[in-house]
Amino acid sequence: RFRKAKLHVEKAIKERKIFAVQGPYPVIRRLLRARGWVERKLPHNGKQLKRQPGDQKKQQPEKRTSGGSDEQGEAVLNPRGGAQPSLGNTEPLHHPWPCDKENKEEREDEDTKEYREQCNEDSDDIHELMSFLVQDQVPNFLWTIRLSTIDQKLLSRIEVVNRFPRLYALCTKEGLCQSLQNLLWFDQVDFNTFFPRCYRLGIEDEQEAFIEDFRLTAARSLLKLALQKVGDRPVGTEQSPKSDEVSGWCRSHVVHPMPSTAGPCSPLYPQLLEEALEVCEQHLGILRHQDIDRNTPSPCRTCIDWHRFLQEYYRVAHEGTGLVLSREQREQCQDLLQRLEKQLPQLGIEGNLNIWILKPRAKSRGRGIVCATRLEEVLQLSRSCTKPPARVCEWVVQKYVERPLTIFNTKFDIRQWFVVTDWKPLTVWFYQDCYLRFCSWPFSLCHLEPARHLCNVSIQKRYKTLQPDPRVPPDKIWSNKQFQAHLAQLGQADAWQRVMVPGMKAAILNALCCARDQVGSRKGSFELFGADFLVGEDFWPWLLEVNSCPTMSPSSAVTRRLCANVQRDTLRLVLDRKDNPTCSIGAFELLYREAAVASCLTVGLKLLVTGCSLKK
Repeated sequence: RFRKAKLHVEKAIKERKIFAVQGPYPVIRRLLRARGWVERKLPHNGKQLKRQPGDQKKQQPEKRTSGGSDEQGEAVLNPRGGAQPSLGNTEPLHHPWPCDKENKEEREDEDTKEYREQCNEDSDDIHELMSFLVQDQVPNFLWTIRLSTIDQKLLSRIEVVNRFPRLYALCTKEGLCQSLQNLLWFDQVDFNTFFPRCYRLGIEDEQEAFIEDFRLTAARSLLKLALQKVGDRPVGTEQSPKSDEVSGWCRSHVVHPMPSTAGPCSPLYPQLLEEALEVCEQHLGILRHQDIDRNTPSPCRTCIDWHRFLQEYYRVAHEGTGLVLSREQREQCQDLLQRLEKQLPQLGIEGNLNIWILKPRAKSRGRGIVCATRLEEVLQLSRSCTKPPARVCEWVVQKYVERPLTIFNTKFDIRQWFVVTDWKPLTVWFYQDCYLRFCSWPFSLCHLEPARHLCNVSIQKRYKTLQPDPRVPPDKIWSNKQFQAHLAQLGQADAWQRVMVPGMKAAILNALCCARDQVGSRKGSFELFGADFLVGEDFWPWLLEVNSCPTMSPSSAVTRRLCANVQRDTLRLVLDRKDNPTCSIGAFELLYREAAVASCLTVGLKLLVTGCSLKK
């Protein structure tokens, strides 16, 4: 057996087939072993990969930076306590962790258990023996969760690595928000057509822009609500739940709403709708660039008392106060909203309740997310942010998609994989299979629990399905094939290939183009990413975030199959294709390959230097 192991190791070293896997990736390990690769085992204690003989100088582990990785764990900020959730409340869309230290230990125990369970296969003596024989070899291939745990000098000697450094601009919520603001420098595309409006609350200019956006959205929402009212009776809106209506939700973890200053039966002030019409008309003029040749003030800097306006809007939107309008005002509202729709690509998804979602800038798995319907709550939270000198903010605020496409009255999102094999020139591969993640409870804007609004598997696994529609899958996962079959039943069989797939491809490519100059490029590296999309009622996909190192832990029969397939096809793409460019790459297709830039000079080729050499 030793002789057999030694011969196998010698062949693997000669063919440069030594690999290392860090993390719960049994599929990668099994596939590489089947190709004749030999594993150099890494410790599962978070220490750096040991240096090889000759590297005497020790180096401290690099400080791990936060990012949008499915595999990462971080402490969660606890919002302040309050009352039971209802329409208009600012609520955390998760159960906050009771203690950061205890939570960290709990997650570490879960990760360790998961690692042991998934890496327990194929542990026979022959592989252990071969791993011992190559313990001093530099791996030719590395698949790791965290690049920062690998010794940097050794990393430079590894030929193929599955991670890129410095992904902050792409894989954090703050970084993506900032990067997409530069999209016009790369392409004549408005990022508002695929990315819900987003602002960094720690940046003063962006906070001011958010305040203006919130006010304008409230004015537009008031026009929509006016068209939905018949006399004093709200039409098409849900009533707020009673305080004890939602079971399983902890009262002490809900942020209390700002109370209305007006009495419950006091009438709305008569100029409310006229002010909304005036503000929207002024904003439309700015959108049409009619303010270029004249000094037109911002619609949010007019003489309107915005504090009073918003308090009255809250009464109409969240408390069901009646709004009466004349036939002329109704026609004005309809006409103005039709004209605004041509200028505002997000008018159709923003709804009329002005809900915004606050996210920690660099956390994943839905941790720390808070939902808000009142400007005061958002600003109060932003004031609690630290103000570091490096223009880093703790929170981003993004417009919540109030009108998503639902399946059986249940919200879902899409996890879409893609691989970047090079940044210079940019080369992107799109995976043609993906999966849908369902929420546990029916969708409702009156109830803002995470079980209704956050589709993350790590969030939804805490909840039992509440009064389920029997057609909702019990494991809350669908494949894209099942989704296409559902669309066919709705008479929209072509919506997937005609609208959704092209929209996701364009959003991914635009995000990559904006972030590419800030990402650490390394020849021989590649990375598998997971982009999350929400679908609107018109089937258009909206990019929510991009995750580095997406989880490959199966949570259902669908993800067990798809996650194994994408890992298999990724190895085909980055390893097999090097030796055989015509080999199968499974469900991957080339999304974009940037044309190589010619390095030769086009001028100055016939320059002549005259003179004589210097003599010593």
